[in-house]
Amino acid sequence: MTQPSNLEAIMGLIMYGGEAKGKAVEAIHAARDGQFEKAQHLLQEATHSLNVAHRSQTNLLSQEAAGDTVDLSLLLVHGQDHMMTALAFIDLAKELVAVYDKISRIQRGEL
Repeated sequence: MTQPSNLEAIMGLIMYGGEAKGKAVEAIHAARDGQFEKAQHLLQEATHSLNVAHRSQTNLLSQEAAGDTVDLSLLLVHGQDHMMTALAFIDLAKELVAVYDKISRIQRGEL
């Protein structure tokens, strides 16, 4: 069985997409625990990892746009799934961090 010709780009999607999702989940947990600065830092890390994954995706799209064939493989589908899940998780994490922060400020009587 042969490996996909774009294995490095595909692995970038998988690794950095997975890392981005993990950092977003950690940010939610930090906010739940009242660690809002840590949560913001983790969201920045998640966004950075997502940007790296996006560069891998852009490389694949550019290759196909230039007329080169990009082989569809289960690994590529898996990588795309990781990236799209990370994107959704980061958006959700930003909202949850804001909600936890607001709840915390209400409990402290600041709002």
